[in-house]
Amino acid sequence: MNDASLAFRFGTLYDHRGEPKHDGVLVVENGAVAYVGGPETAIPEGARVVEAACVVPGLINLHVHLEMSGEPQTAGVFVLTTPVQRTLAAAENARKALVTGVTTVRDLGGTENIAIELRDAIAAGKIAGPAVVAAGRAITMTGGHGWWISRQADGDWDVRKAVREQRREGADCIKFIATGGVLTKGAVPGTSQLSEAELRAGIEEAHHHGLHCAAHAIGASGIANAVRAGIDSIEHGHLIDDEGIALMVERGTFLVPTLAALQCIVDRSADGELPDFVVRKAREIAANAAANLQRARAAGVRFAGGSDAGTPFNGHDGYAYELELMQSMLGMSAREALRATTVAGAELLGIARGRLAPGDVADLVVLARDIESDARAFRDPLLVVKGGRIEFDDTARR
Repeated sequence: MNDASLAFRFGTLYDHRGEPKHDGVLVVENGAVAYVGGPETAIPEGARVVEAACVVPGLINLHVHLEMSGEPQTAGVFVLTTPVQRTLAAAENARKALVTGVTTVRDLGGTENIAIELRDAIAAGKIAGPAVVAAGRAITMTGGHGWWISRQADGDWDVRKAVREQRREGADCIKFIATGGVLTKGAVPGTSQLSEAELRAGIEEAHHHGLHCAAHAIGASGIANAVRAGIDSIEHGHLIDDEGIALMVERGTFLVPTLAALQCIVDRSADGELPDFVVRKAREIAANAAANLQRARAAGVRFAGGSDAGTPFNGHDGYAYELELMQSMLGMSAREALRATTVAGAELLGIARGRLAPGDVADLVVLARDIESDARAFRDPLLVVKGGRIEFDDTARR
C-alpha cells in the first residue's frame, strides 16, 4: 500500500532519543517523518490514522544469511540445492524479515551474488523485502570456516584480490573469517584462521574502496587480530578476553553478538537433527559466552544487533528472540536492546536509519504492547512501514 500521508496516534514512541514520548501523534508524508507532536497535533486531511500502543523505528539485523532458512544441516543447503532454489528461498526470507519489523539487513555471506541481486530487486520495488547491505562471498583461508560458500584466499595479496573481486561483483561490505566456527566440521572456534597480516591487507583494501568490514571471530586470538587489523565489527565474539575487550574499547569497534545463533542450537541440541560436532561446539562456547559478553558490555564495548538469521533453527522471522536474549543474557534494558538494533546498527552501516525525527526516512513498526512492559512485544507487530510505505498490516486483528 502506497500511502502519501499516515498519522499514528501513539501511546508510546521510541525514537533515537533516550526518553520515550507518550500520548502524541507522528505524521508521515512522502516517505519521511513530517512531524511529531502532542495529542492535539493536527492530522492532515485525508491521512490514514493508525491507533498505535507503541511505535519503534524499523529494526536493523546486521547479520543474516538470506539463502539459509534455519536448516539443521547447514552445508547440505548448498550441496543439495541449486542457485535458483536458493534465490527463491532468499526472496521468501527477505519477505519474512520485513513483515516481522526488520527494515534493513546486512547479508554476511552467500553464493552466486544472490544477496546482491536481491538487494537491487528490492531497491527497484520488484519484490518486497528490507533494504539489503550485501557482502557477497565471505573471505576465508583455504579449508577455513564456511569454505563451501566463501572465497578461499591465502596470503596478503590473494586476500586483497578477493576483496577486489567482491567489489567488482557489487558488494557493499566485506566479511573476513578470523577464526574457526561452529557449523564447519573440523574448524575450531577458538583457533585463529586468517592471520593478522592477511586481515590487515584485506581491510586496508576494503577501506580504500569505501567498504566497511566485518569479521567472524569467536576465539580470543582471532578477535584481537581482527581488531588490531582495523575491523569495523566483530561478529559473535563469544570467547572474547580482557585483551580483546580493551582493544575494542580503545578502537571503538562494534560487537555483534548473534546470541540467537548460539542459543537456538543449544535449545534444540537434544532433538537429534543437528550434527554431533555442531552440538558439542555450541555447548562448549555457550558455557562462557554470556559472562564474556557481559564483561565486554560493562567495559564499554559498543554493541549492535544481529542474529545470524538462517543458521540452524534461527529463522529470518525470529529477530525478536535476539532482542529478548540481549535483555535476559546481557542485562540490557528494553531501550538499550532497541538502540542496539536501530541507531547503533545504522551507525555501523553509515546509513540514515533507526531514527524517527522530522525529516528521517519513515521506517517504523507498530507494536501491540510497550517494549518496557513486555520483552516479547516484538514477536507480533501489527504494522510495518518502510520508506513511508505500509508493507505489512495486521491492525484489523486488534
